[in-house]
Amino acid sequence: MADDVGTQEPDEAHRRPPGVDGSTIEALGMLTKALEYTERARGHLYAVHHMTGGADRMLAEAVGMLRQAGHGEQADLVEREILGRDVIPGMWTYQLVEAYDDSYYRVFTAVEQQIRQDLVGGRRHVAEAEMQHAARRRRRKTG
Repeated sequence: MADDVGTQEPDEAHRRPPGVDGSTIEALGMLTKALEYTERARGHLYAVHHMTGGADRMLAEAVGMLRQAGHGEQADLVEREILGRDVIPGMWTYQLVEAYDDSYYRVFTAVEQQIRQDLVGGRRHVAEAEMQHAARRRRRKTG
């Protein structure tokens, strides 16, 4: 079931430009991997944002339920101490996400893009494309 895919070089958008050495490609691959981890961290922050907001809405519902069940003192405690509370002093989760985006994420993506532009003409995933090509060559030889 072998095909010609194993003999193809990466497409132009993912090919190492002439004169670029392996250590540069390896460094760019690591930089991209770090960015990918940052993307995942950002996604987790959004998950925290959504989950905390959902929990806060459930707390509001619980306050009403506690009051309806005749537990006004406990409802007051939840309302006073937890409902709508800052997750970090002075910040709700949307502000945490915005601060992460503005002070870290956007800077990281801009620097990563600039370095790729400087070193490989903006090409993305060159290291991965080379790994893919090597794996296909190995598969072709053994298959």
